[in-house]
Amino acid sequence: MNDAEFDRFLHIETCGIKNGIYQSPHYNRYEPTPYSALEELLKHYTIDENDTIIDFGCGLGRVGIFLHYKTNASVIGIDMNEQFIKEAIKNREHFCKKFRKKEEGMHFLCCLAEEYQIQPAENKFYFFNPFSLPIFMKVLHHIMRSTEEKKHTVDVILYYPSLDYLDYLNRYTPFEKLKEIPIPSLHEKVWSERFVIYRLQ
Repeated sequence: MNDAEFDRFLHIETCGIKNGIYQSPHYNRYEPTPYSALEELLKHYTIDENDTIIDFGCGLGRVGIFLHYKTNASVIGIDMNEQFIKEAIKNREHFCKKFRKKEEGMHFLCCLAEEYQIQPAENKFYFFNPFSLPIFMKVLHHIMRSTEEKKHTVDVILYYPSLDYLDYLNRYTPFEKLKEIPIPSLHEKVWSERFVIYRLQ
């Protein structure tokens, strides 16, 4: 299925590119992760119902809804754009109605990523270049601090990773690269079409 067909199957609307209401050099426009990439991620990386995934810059909720559908993991989408969050909540409602699922496993919150308080149960953090490096650094600091308060393993999942993100993780954090997952249908044309996953144990 292409992206539009997958949206129809899930009974949601997430296609297209949107600049959003707020314009800032620190926050990037909304562009959803392709479903084909998310399917490739799940072929090579384990997510299950015991995981809690935080999607920073969740937009209209595609990643959270898809991963919940496929794995039954709990998901929390974070976005600074109030209109996007309203649409993500509407997408959650339509999805849950179609598949007769409870809404408790998916939450969408309107707040700044750097102000979100990481909870100990939250162990996987998803980024599709949602914001600038300074904000990414602040979010990583919160993630690392959460592991000090309660020891647990956390993963950072980067799609289409920026060189700034990779350089910072490699040089200035205790995270270690776990794996790279190229997207076969896209990686041959664009080198950045891949996932890079880092782990902190």
